[in-house]
Amino acid sequence: MAPYAIRMVGDPVLRQRAAEVTTIDGRLAKLADDMIVTMYEAPGVGLAAPQVGVEKRLFVYDIGEGPRTLVNPTIIETAGEWAFDEGCLSVPGLSWEIVRPKQVLLTGIDLDGNDVAIEADEILARCFQHEIDHLDGVLLLERLDSDTRKVALKTIRELGIGPSALADAEPKRTGLSFGR
Repeated sequence: MAPYAIRMVGDPVLRQRAAEVTTIDGRLAKLADDMIVTMYEAPGVGLAAPQVGVEKRLFVYDIGEGPRTLVNPTIIETAGEWAFDEGCLSVPGLSWEIVRPKQVLLTGIDLDGNDVAIEADEILARCFQHEIDHLDGVLLLERLDSDTRKVALKTIRELGIGPSALADAEPKRTGLSFGR
């Protein structure tokens, strides 16, 4: 059994910006290990700490090259554009075509406290962007155009995914529009 339950759309923790990690220690490594097990059992290719109810800027991922953990990640450069069908463990069984940058340069810290910089494209770049969205309190539903979002929310309600799916899945009113 997975060490953590994955939080579903509608859970308030998914709408909050996660706090910077200030200490890398054995507890953080244990959290990452448990998140990796949870991710594999879901199954998924990435899992952010808020998706298991932990408000820390940390995510785990594995796109087929072995599990990795990134702490306090930041995307510092992007290039290109790539439309691809994207799903989310917090909105299980559903996916939508989402346009994101095709390439990214990500910086962060590994569990040994070392600074890392990773150039990524396509699937890995998408994974990084998706997980950082979770760390920023953004769900993939906010990356949809308004018509697609309305249909998605109706589907989520009909399937009964997550608590209060309709109310909490609406985009935050920040004055910013992702226009995707």
